[in-house]
Amino acid sequence: MAELRALVFDVFGTLVDWRSSMVAEALAAGRRAGVDADWPAVVDDWRRAYHPALDRVRADAAWRDLDDVQRGTLTDVLARRGVTLPADEQEGLVQGWRRLRPWPDTPAGLELLRTRLITATLSNGHVALLVELLRFGGWRVDAVLSAELAGSYKPDPAVYRRGAALLGCAPGEVGMVAAHAGDLWAAAEVGLRPLFVRRPHEWGTGVAEDPPDLPDLVVADSLPELSSHLGH
Repeated sequence: MAELRALVFDVFGTLVDWRSSMVAEALAAGRRAGVDADWPAVVDDWRRAYHPALDRVRADAAWRDLDDVQRGTLTDVLARRGVTLPADEQEGLVQGWRRLRPWPDTPAGLELLRTRLITATLSNGHVALLVELLRFGGWRVDAVLSAELAGSYKPDPAVYRRGAALLGCAPGEVGMVAAHAGDLWAAAEVGLRPLFVRRPHEWGTGVAEDPPDLPDLVVADSLPELSSHLGH
């Protein structure tokens, strides 16, 4: 097995707490607009619409960035729930994905990991979104990589290959860090090493997603624990 030179990280759910952040954004938008709704359920429905919408983009000829995709899915979710929210507040929610709070272990865990390894995002968020998100959350990596740079979205194999290539690494020299089994299955299929971090509070349930059944899988409950498993 090749020695690890770099780690690439899923972002939404793995490094940042999208749900509680976006529920707070939605509650604030509802208060400002005087609109009452089950905002946690709206946010959950919006997130569930995320992957099917990205599947449609991958099947399309023209790539669209995540802001554009999220505008469409938010409009659909609000319509299905019979919620009328002013256009400026809807746009504020789309921009809210730049204001997601990091998990408590994220900033320090990333600093530990980057003492010995190259670190980079590998997210479906586009570069502009990710740059603002990092600046907002006060955490850092060595490179901001996005599915945008492959003109696609995960779990397209091209995204993982492009991420490794942009870091000057062979796939086997790169670990993919994610809290989602599907991301790790797709990364492992092109040769990246799967590294699973449990995030039991991602959906507010206290129950983490099950890790994938993959050879050489590393499982950790935090980024500092992952660093320890990797010998750092």
